[in-house]
Amino acid sequence: MSRPRPSPNDAPPHTTRPTLSGSFGMCASTHWLASATAQSVLERGGNAFDAATAGAFVLHVAEPHLNGPGGDLVAVLATAADPSPLVLAGQGHAPRGATPEHFRGEGLDHVPGAGALAAAVPGAVDSWLWLLAEFGTWELADVLAYALHYAERGVPVVPQLARVLATVEELFRTQWPTSYAQWMPGGRVPRPHETLLNPAYARTLRRLSTGGAGETRIARITAARRTWRGYVAAVAAEFAATPHRHSSGTDHAGVITAADFTDFHPSLEPAVTATFRGTTVAKAGLWSQGPVLLQALTMLDHLDDEQIDPSTAEGVHTLTEALKLAMADREAYYGHLDPAQAEAVVRSLLSPRYSKERADLIRPVASTAFRPGDIGVTPYIPPLVARQHDIRADGVGEPTVQQTGETRGDTCHIDVVDRWGNIISATPSGGWLQSSPAIPELGFALGTRLQMTWLDETAPSRLAPGRRPRTTLTPTLLLREDVPVAALGTPGGDQQDQWQLIYLVRTLALGMDPQAAIDAPAFHTTAVPSSFWPRTWTPGGLVIEERAGEAIIDELRARGHDVTVSGPWSQGRLSVVTRDPDSGLLRAAANPRGAQGYAAGR
Repeated sequence: MSRPRPSPNDAPPHTTRPTLSGSFGMCASTHWLASATAQSVLERGGNAFDAATAGAFVLHVAEPHLNGPGGDLVAVLATAADPSPLVLAGQGHAPRGATPEHFRGEGLDHVPGAGALAAAVPGAVDSWLWLLAEFGTWELADVLAYALHYAERGVPVVPQLARVLATVEELFRTQWPTSYAQWMPGGRVPRPHETLLNPAYARTLRRLSTGGAGETRIARITAARRTWRGYVAAVAAEFAATPHRHSSGTDHAGVITAADFTDFHPSLEPAVTATFRGTTVAKAGLWSQGPVLLQALTMLDHLDDEQIDPSTAEGVHTLTEALKLAMADREAYYGHLDPAQAEAVVRSLLSPRYSKERADLIRPVASTAFRPGDIGVTPYIPPLVARQHDIRADGVGEPTVQQTGETRGDTCHIDVVDRWGNIISATPSGGWLQSSPAIPELGFALGTRLQMTWLDETAPSRLAPGRRPRTTLTPTLLLREDVPVAALGTPGGDQQDQWQLIYLVRTLALGMDPQAAIDAPAFHTTAVPSSFWPRTWTPGGLVIEERAGEAIIDELRARGHDVTVSGPWSQGRLSVVTRDPDSGLLRAAANPRGAQGYAAGR
């Protein structure tokens, strides 16, 4: 029996801030400057795609530890003219020289977690420019003016950025001098709330902004893309070709070339969809981890609301077990497959028969096994290496570079909906300042997305020139009766779809308000091989905020979960915008964790 939805007379749960409501436009992101920028563009007549692009370039400057121009993006969008959900594939591919043979010739049995050798072709900047040309209305110089202002005048250093810089200070000072010069001006780590400039990236933005003078809007954007694939590509490739010292030894020279930049082409793809409680959920395909969310939702759709309520131990347990099953399938079957093969795999993974079989595997006691299902294709079983070091209780998944060379990077996110019904959810990431040495002429670093590939040629997410690595970036679009009603997403690497699952269960099954659903205690499983080097896992691992309560935590341990209790506000940074097609009411909410995610709108 399904739980009745809350009555309008019921007292609402406590929230840290209200869900914003209006009818003009709504923006939400992981940083207030990006949200304010996007809203400013809407206020000045731009549409959702102009606004998202402007906000995304600001994120390069405001959250350089979470994303950068050398990184990538995935977006799910729909236009007012055509509500069909589309995926913007801004994930760059492996360079021509990135072969398993080359890595083995370098004495490696894996793709490193740091350094230029792990760089996929940067896809973010070219994809944003392409989106602006295809669906935007604004002049490029006006869109980039916000990021240019902050690069030249500076942004406040958020406490998280200060912590990341403190972590990498010795590495930068002793091994990566270009990064030390850029991010530690004056020879010290910037303190929280100090102003940090990026004049080199400002010069790069000016180069992009000033091409094609006297020509059409589209021609000016095309000129910027030529600059990116020409001057920027040449400088980046020349810098990457030189090995740089690292605390774990000598970094290997990169193989990326200027020609690799030219090989990249942003594209739109149909979204992969599934239905949960009558709502269509649209995601990127198997080259992302998006189908994990769809698989988990199709399993949970066989269960009653009481069984999946995340405010109970049973609900936490049930969602966790569903996620373990879906993510085991991710390791076994996901990757950049040819279209026909990908379609067949997705159809099998999301079939009602298979989802019911998987749901029936959920037992009252936590599983510690790695359990991909049988879809008629030989599953790939990755090396299962148990985690040998402690999980950090606070900020799990946040960026670090350890003395072992281990690199972790988080991500950022932005959602925008305008008064005409254009809507976009975008998750930019990669190119973190801690991923590889800063390129001094450009003001940013290359990314390390290739670390998500395997050198084993039997793996569906294997390394091969021209193939996209399987990315963790996974924004979401919701539709009802084929009309978009919400855009949402979160940073968090392997946790992205896990935290989105909790939100969707709370809002679509239990009727919670968006901000209340975001604010409620969160959790995630670590019982899956990490997508990031060193690719370890914790069988039975579950990380949960202490606000969940002692009774729930005790019951989860009794059910066999290997529980790590994290800080009260440590899990997830989700944001969302919504649109009611009938009334035109727009809403937005953003995560208070980290104190920098905000929504804006009216």
